[in-house]
Amino acid sequence: MGIVGWYIADSTGLLADAFDMLADASGYVVAMVAIGRSSQFQNNAARWNGSMLILLGVGVIGEVIHRVISGSNPQGLVIIAFALLSLAVNGGVLAMLAPYRNTEEMHLKATWKDTRADVLVNISVLLSGTAIAISGYRHIDLIVGFAIGLYVIKEGIEIFAETNGD
Repeated sequence: MGIVGWYIADSTGLLADAFDMLADASGYVVAMVAIGRSSQFQNNAARWNGSMLILLGVGVIGEVIHRVISGSNPQGLVIIAFALLSLAVNGGVLAMLAPYRNTEEMHLKATWKDTRADVLVNISVLLSGTAIAISGYRHIDLIVGFAIGLYVIKEGIEIFAETNGD
């Protein structure tokens, strides 16, 4: 869904959102596999989530740099539509994961953190789409894409820091 939105809307913000959701999807699978396993296995699952976030955040920043050089024409109304859809989905998932916010099981806590990041990303993209629709200023999308890339990297590093003891 996000990749389609990125292509149609020409938006680095939607690309960042799509990549973040890709990291989460892989994280959900790994978290499910880790249930009932050793704490070492669970911490490694959390580290996988962190690694995916860092890698995808770097990819988004690379795309932002590419678009600064080559140009882009983000479509505010399309960005708004895709961001609202993503926000609805991620908001529901975050509500389902709320019981794991403070769990000792790092793989489940990492999954909650990934989804929390998705909701924040969705809100940022929604606001950027609105600002672009009103102003027509394309650089808003580049700034938001860059900021989301940095935020996703920060989330990945945070997950690694929490699993550092094992």
